[in-house]
Order: sequence, then structure tokens, then C-alpha cells
Amino acid sequence: MNKATGRSIQNDMATRKTWNEFRDTGLLMFVNIFLHIFGWALVFTIVNEKVTGIFPARVRYRGFDEKTESENYAKLSRYMKGEQLKEEANS
Repeated sequence: MNKATGRSIQNDMATRKTWNEFRDTGLLMFVNIFLHIFGWALVFTIVNEKVTGIFPARVRYRGFDEKTESENYAKLSRYMKGEQLKEEANS
């Protein structure tokens, strides 16, 4: 429920997802690459492979190591080949 409007977050134009689902797509790295330009990042707290918290942070580093980038490109490729995106593109 959106406290400001009193309307549900989920409707035919938006489907609420968990932070775990977002992280599993590989999109988090790409969002953070953009935020790194300005010295910011979304930081996830992970316990037992589950997101337990998320917060914005000022960071001194820029970019990611090669292993992290490769893993996230692979995640994103799997996500983009998924049936859900095909269905959404065809509707």
C-alpha cells in the first residue's frame, strides 16, 4: 500500500518484486555502475544469501572487479533470455 496515495503498489502496470529478485537479475551492478559516477552506491546487507537490508551510501571506489562483472553479465544474460521478458515484450 502506498501511504501517500492509499493505492496498491501492484497493478497491471507494475509488479512489486523483492530485493532478492532484483539482485538475482544482475541489474544491481549496472545501477551501481551508474551511481558510482557520482560517488554513490546501493549497498545490500546479505545474510544466508538473503537480502536483509539495503541503504544508499557514499563510496570512494568506482566500478567492480572482473569476476564480479563477469558473474553479473551472466546473470543479466540469463534474465534477458527468460520467458517473463518475452511475454512482456509480446503483450
